[in-house]
Formats: sequence, structure tokens, C-alpha cells
Amino acid sequence: MAHLLNIWPSVSAKLCQAERVLLLFDYDGTLTPIVPRPEDALLSVEVRWLLETLAGQPRYVTGIVSGRSLEDLRVMADISGLIHAGNHGMEIRGGGMDFVHPDAASARGALDEAEQALATALEDIPGAFVEHKGLTLTVHYRAVDEELTGRVEAAVTEKTASSVASGDLRLTLGKKVVEVRPNIPWDKGRAIRMIRNECEDLPLPVYFGDDRTDEDGFRVVQDFGGIAVFVGDPREGTVALHQLDSPREVEETLRLLLEDA
Repeated sequence: MAHLLNIWPSVSAKLCQAERVLLLFDYDGTLTPIVPRPEDALLSVEVRWLLETLAGQPRYVTGIVSGRSLEDLRVMADISGLIHAGNHGMEIRGGGMDFVHPDAASARGALDEAEQALATALEDIPGAFVEHKGLTLTVHYRAVDEELTGRVEAAVTEKTASSVASGDLRLTLGKKVVEVRPNIPWDKGRAIRMIRNECEDLPLPVYFGDDRTDEDGFRVVQDFGGIAVFVGDPREGTVALHQLDSPREVEETLRLLLEDA
């Protein structure tokens, strides 16, 4: 896995050879540092300006693909010209798209039941809480004491067991979060493919992400000959061929992309 900034001249040359580039980013842990509470993950003034400027460049199609709800994402990254893909791409708006996955609503009842059961099970664990995002749930436990994290994970497994067994829901582990999603064949990779296909010229895709749910996006981007960038300490298990250490280095890359525009 190559550090993106160390080989930037060759990466820049590849991007400059493309007529247009599809620039897509995860949000938490990629554009902003990981924080205990999701509402505190605010874009810096500089990153916001860079995204807004890149989104206005004709060479770039720019967007965010996140596990956050679409409306939350649009509030946190209210930037003109940006494509917003929320709930792991189950809802997409911008770039001429207004998409909601047709099967996503089928699990709403199971999600509502899971939210109630989990809220009760976690109420005596300080720092743990459930976020209902309309089409998915997220159980947050970044602020939970380490000795209690096993209780959180066990509670999630127990309270969703019947819905997972019936095929209504599925669980995805992240960085001190558990995503509870409808069990439908959809992920960030499929969302990225859809966004790219909506562009008639099929731009070269580039995707930055930091978590396990981003791996599907990395695979699709590299299958199209694009550039996948894992953000964080180098680790085994990622398919991404490029890496950055932190959101701060993502910001440096945004500046370089703007220079190439």
C-alpha cells in the first residue's frame, strides 16, 4: 500500500490524463476526525472551502458517500454542487439524482423494534446510544469505557438476533459503532457505481474512506481503474492500494487536487 502523498506526481499524472474525475469521500474519519458524538464532527473552514471550490470545477464531480442519513449529511456538508449519498448510499441526492433504494423501507418495522429494544438494553451503559437514521440504525459506543464495550456488542447481537435470523436486518461493525441495516444487496460500492453511471462520460473514480464499510467502495473504484485511498494507520485487510494517515492529510490532498484543476 503506497502513501498517496509520497507518490503524488504519478497519481497527479494519472488524474490529469482523465477528462473528468469523480471525487468521492466518506465523512467521519476521512473529512473530519473521529469524535465521540456525531454532531461534533464538523468540517473545518478550510476543508469546507476546498470541497466547495472543487465541486465548482468542471473537471471534477464531487460528493460524499456516508453512513449518515441523507438529511444529516446535507446539514453537516451543506455545500453547493456536492452529491450527497447517505445511509451507505441507499439515498442519493445531487448531480441530477434523487434516489431512494426501493427495498430500503421494507425493514422499517424491524428497525423501529430494534431501536426500542436497544435503547432499553443500553440505557445503563454510559456513553452508548442508538441513532435512528430513517433507513438504518447506528449504535455508537466510542465514549463507552473499554471494559463495557463487550456488553454493548453483546446487547446488539442479542436484540437483533431474530431480525438477523429472519433475513430482515444485517449488522456491520465499524470503529466503535455497529450499523444495523436492511438486509438488501446494497452498499457504498453499488452507490459509487450508480453515481458514476449517472455521469455520461464515466469519469475516473477516486474514493477516500477509513472504515470497513468503505471496502466495497474501494473494490468498485479499483475495478474501474480508479484510485482507492484508505485513511488511517496502514493495516492488513484493506483492498485499497493507497493510504493517507489522517483527515489532515486528506485536506492536503484536496489542495493538491485543486492545483490540478
